[in-house]
Amino acid sequence: MPELPEVEVVRRGLAQHVEGRTLAAVELRGHRVARRHPAGPTDLADRLEGRRVAAVRRRGKYLWWDLEDDLGLLLHLGMSGQLLVEQPDAPDEKHLHARFRFADDGPELRFVDQRTFGGLALSDLGAGGVPATIAHIAPDPLEPAFQRDAVVRRAKAKDSAVKRVLLDQTVVSGIGNIYADEALWRAQVHGERPASALTKPRLGLLLDHAAEVMREALGQGGTSFDALYVNVNGASGYFDRSLAAYGQVGRPCPRCGTLIRREQFMNRSSFSCPRCQPRPRRARGLR
Repeated sequence: MPELPEVEVVRRGLAQHVEGRTLAAVELRGHRVARRHPAGPTDLADRLEGRRVAAVRRRGKYLWWDLEDDLGLLLHLGMSGQLLVEQPDAPDEKHLHARFRFADDGPELRFVDQRTFGGLALSDLGAGGVPATIAHIAPDPLEPAFQRDAVVRRAKAKDSAVKRVLLDQTVVSGIGNIYADEALWRAQVHGERPASALTKPRLGLLLDHAAEVMREALGQGGTSFDALYVNVNGASGYFDRSLAAYGQVGRPCPRCGTLIRREQFMNRSSFSCPRCQPRPRRARGLR
């Protein structure tokens, strides 16, 4: 699933193309694209037509349109979802699941999803304009609502591995496997270290590194290991060329030259430097 920088790249592209435009017609192909809408795709399309897109917003990895009247359209990218701006006469993509046409007869928007894990869903907007269905998702490090000291306190209270805490979207959102590994490498912390065993300044530094690396990735269009991740114009990001740890197994650590290792963590891979990020020897007591 795309992480915060990739979703923010898509959000910015969408904002340029759809904010202020009114939906004239919405075509949904099949039931899977609207499976999160209990009334089905026909009802979803009918409720969207004629609505104006007031703003395109994001929290963590979640993207939505503010449709006014306290209603939002969540756009779940899943593992392979793409939102592409196309001319109306452009050939349909092979895995096209949704088409949005606008009242101004300008370029249309298409939702293409090869693996079909993504989809659309309407949601009431709650406090701060956040969809009620994702109200449990914590603010991310790049949004104004993020409270660094409060997140540090919550993380410090947890005995679980610090990487698990970084990936917990109810603690801090938007940080996925790639940027967690990069932040841990920059902070010189092994992901298996218990969060409670780290000092509050160290936890704060780790969060700062997470925000820093995601801003850098955002400046390069995100990270594109998978050709299925593209922005609204079909272009891929290139931050993968700047990664220090993630995916770099067998290559020298940019800081000390030790070969980067790969370990299993929560049914996925973690990448770290054996010298800069030594494994914890015991569950507690390390700093």
